[in-house]
Amino acid sequence: MMRLMLGVAAGYVLGTKAGRARYEQISRAAKVVATSPATRKIVDAGRQKLSDSLSTQPKLEPMRPIDDETTVFVPHDQLRRKA
Repeated sequence: MMRLMLGVAAGYVLGTKAGRARYEQISRAAKVVATSPATRKIVDAGRQKLSDSLSTQPKLEPMRPIDDETTVFVPHDQLRRKA
């Protein structure tokens, strides 16, 4: 999504007749958005969500420990079904 927005902005900048001043203004705005911590957080969250949805490994969560040395893990969605 971010690449699309940057591509659109770049296309506008390259095609605009407003001149160098407008180019500089758009360029600065794009850099501010691209380097923003909020943007980074959104991009990272999106990547993690996509990674989780594409993962073939089930998320495992511990059940009640059997003893101090043994813990049984079950898929995350099985815990939700029982609850």
